[in-house]
Amino acid sequence: MDIFTLTIIVSIVIYIFIGNYAGRSVKQIDDYFVAGRQAPTLLIVGTLVASVMSSTVFLAESAFTYDGQMGPFVLFPQMGTVGYIYGALFFGRYLRRSRTTTVAAFFGERFNSHRVQQAAGLSIIVALGGYLLVVTQGAAILLSDLTALTYTQSLLIAWLSYTAFTLYSGSKGVLLTDTLMFLLFMVATLLFTFYLVSDLGGISAAIQGLSQLEHKADIASWHGVIGAGTEFPTAMDYLIWAIIIDISWGIVFAVSPWQSSRHLMAKNEHVVLRASIYACIAAGVLQVLIYGIGGFINLANPDITPSESAIIWAAKNMVPEFLGALLLAGIMAAALSSASTFLSLVGFSASNDIVRPSSPKKTLNLRATRWIMLAIGLLVLGASLFLPPSIFWLTYFVGTVFASSWGPVAFMCIWSKTITASGAFWGMISGFFLNVIPTALQYLELIDLPSYMDPILIGAACSLVVTVLVSRCGHVSRQEKVYRMRLHRTPAGERDLKQTKISVIAPAILALYGCVMAYLMVTFYVTPYQTASGQLLPNGQVDWATGEAFLSVSWALLYIPLALLTYILIWRSYSPGAKNIEQAQTKA
Repeated sequence: MDIFTLTIIVSIVIYIFIGNYAGRSVKQIDDYFVAGRQAPTLLIVGTLVASVMSSTVFLAESAFTYDGQMGPFVLFPQMGTVGYIYGALFFGRYLRRSRTTTVAAFFGERFNSHRVQQAAGLSIIVALGGYLLVVTQGAAILLSDLTALTYTQSLLIAWLSYTAFTLYSGSKGVLLTDTLMFLLFMVATLLFTFYLVSDLGGISAAIQGLSQLEHKADIASWHGVIGAGTEFPTAMDYLIWAIIIDISWGIVFAVSPWQSSRHLMAKNEHVVLRASIYACIAAGVLQVLIYGIGGFINLANPDITPSESAIIWAAKNMVPEFLGALLLAGIMAAALSSASTFLSLVGFSASNDIVRPSSPKKTLNLRATRWIMLAIGLLVLGASLFLPPSIFWLTYFVGTVFASSWGPVAFMCIWSKTITASGAFWGMISGFFLNVIPTALQYLELIDLPSYMDPILIGAACSLVVTVLVSRCGHVSRQEKVYRMRLHRTPAGERDLKQTKISVIAPAILALYGCVMAYLMVTFYVTPYQTASGQLLPNGQVDWATGEAFLSVSWALLYIPLALLTYILIWRSYSPGAKNIEQAQTKA
């Protein structure tokens, strides 16, 4: 048994042991669904990042940068990850305040409508069931590439690995294993990147090498490889696509069930806000490192096929065995953490959100919930065996469904006084289908939509329009009005000066992060790129009129104002004696 296989096996055994140990403390539904609502900042950060950094990022998205899009994926500020922050500010903390068991249940209580809860629950089951299929197949591909196991054998092992602890321990086990997995792949990625870049002569040398790479010209430019034979005919096509995708994923990070549900587990609202900022930074750093690795591998081997195995090849051939094994164990951890999150959420919705209890006093029991979760897992396993993997594009297809179906409704249910239960229901339904249908037709090559008519935009626009129009035809009930007003009343226990002073440190770190990233991008990316491509000004200074230069400084332009806004809202909402801005806005 080689070191790669051994490292992965040992890590899987540890996850199963910790997950099942956590399951011993699960005594009631709140423990199983929301980890007793006692999770501290580290655990929330760990599960937020781990649940989104699946095998699709390490394998599929790194393949996208390896194939030619490293420049834009590294240079563009992480507009998607900022969704963590505005999601927590304008949705997540109110979700935590509701103290519901699932996000779909929150919608049901907010609109006093089981039909709305069912619509949200069904979208979770369909979309996250598809996402669970993707990450399960990704884990199986990784295992089969690293070992002598067949794809089917690897699929069974991967499925059993995450099902074993998720089924028994629920959210408590997922929180602990997610955080452990997050720490593993974070450390592994940092060490791997440091060694890889050092071996290539440093970041500047690597960027200059990519700038002169004839096989994939423009891989280091702000728009990447474009033109004939690619998905993007022109730089403008790529720019439109990138902005749409980033904004869509920002909304996904803000309100999607596998991200926003983590706020229900937080110890308090301060944890929600701090964790969202630290998760934004951690996920952003990880993405830049992984995307950079994908591009740098070209300097050693520009002809890896399939490109999804580029990082696997690098782990086996470009770094010491132990470090490569550590990274591959981290990638497996990323796959398993996402899978455990998706399985738990699909199982929770299937057991809690679809069937109306026969009486208000009837509650779920752990045994029934576990059986339902097992049935869901078996269905996913069967689908994984018979459906061919299509990791990258299926991930974007499934993940962004929530931007269309949930985005408008989620924010409006907090901030709009006029949205009705019928408006929310039909808004979710229309957004879901008007994203899924054109996406499916485009995937099957039956239609060809321009970049500015992306299905995500179509679905989101239709969801917003339908929500507004249907709401105008109905009326908001007194129960809905009262529920929304209560959401805007900050609990007295949250208005704590000590906690607030700790919380405002996070936006200060966010502002510093924006400044540091801008400096690093200019110094270690733009300068060597323009040096190699001959774009420096005659006096040797950076030409600021280029896309690469603008994107490098836009990190600061994005994060500093966001940090200032976050600081102001935290202070005004939670410091004792300060005007409760939320309640004032509600009464206005």
